[in-house]
Amino acid sequence: MMPAMSSLVIIPTYDEKDNVGPISSAIFAVRPDVNVLFVDANSPDGTGPLLDALVAADPRVFVIHQAGKMGLGKAYIDGFKWALAHGYEHIFEMDADFSHQPSEITNFLKTAESADLVLGSRYINGIRITNWPLNRLLLSMSGALYVRIITGMPFTDPTGGFKCFHRRVLEAIDLDSIRSNGYSFQIEMTHTAWTKGFRIAEIPITFEDRRAGYSKMNSRIVREALWMVWRLFLRNGLRRFPRRRTPPGSGVPLP
Repeated sequence: MMPAMSSLVIIPTYDEKDNVGPISSAIFAVRPDVNVLFVDANSPDGTGPLLDALVAADPRVFVIHQAGKMGLGKAYIDGFKWALAHGYEHIFEMDADFSHQPSEITNFLKTAESADLVLGSRYINGIRITNWPLNRLLLSMSGALYVRIITGMPFTDPTGGFKCFHRRVLEAIDLDSIRSNGYSFQIEMTHTAWTKGFRIAEIPITFEDRRAGYSKMNSRIVREALWMVWRLFLRNGLRRFPRRRTPPGSGVPLP
């Protein structure tokens, strides 16, 4: 049975005590008809108890408490499984730190009416990033180009983390087989959906560097992403195009 609210925003957290309350309030101010699921990695800064208080105060808020810091990919996989078990139709990935704007959610849902997966792009029709140093911008843009060249995916921002899945995409993916656990998780999930023939759309978003807390990016995460792209290329049989041209179960050919 579908829940009363069929859209869920999943937000992983680690040391985000200054952000969880404001981000949930900002989401509900724009879309009071969605639910929010936080997946907390046993944050040592006290994020967990704050999330429990949010859950107690608002029936639209839920939380998964992980035993420890297991990585971004594991947080989202746990969230996806929870979302599918609870019957949600549209399932978002979103950061806690306001780098992803809650005001964009409505546009995602509108685009999702004709797409199976909607990607928020920082680079479509220009660069929409504020408060980033030039070296980080160049690293991000170079990474996106690297992914496109090797995999053949035609998306301008394959490493972005603001996206909306229709449940049929997640149901078609063996979530336990997803190996990435850092930011390469974003690449692997999009590539998996793309090779299965799902309809994927990009929409422009404005990305703003975090307002509070600290970035979790490190060199290990970057190295994982560099190697993951080649593994995906090999997994797809050295093809730079989807193996399937029809989304599973839809009968709708891709353009």
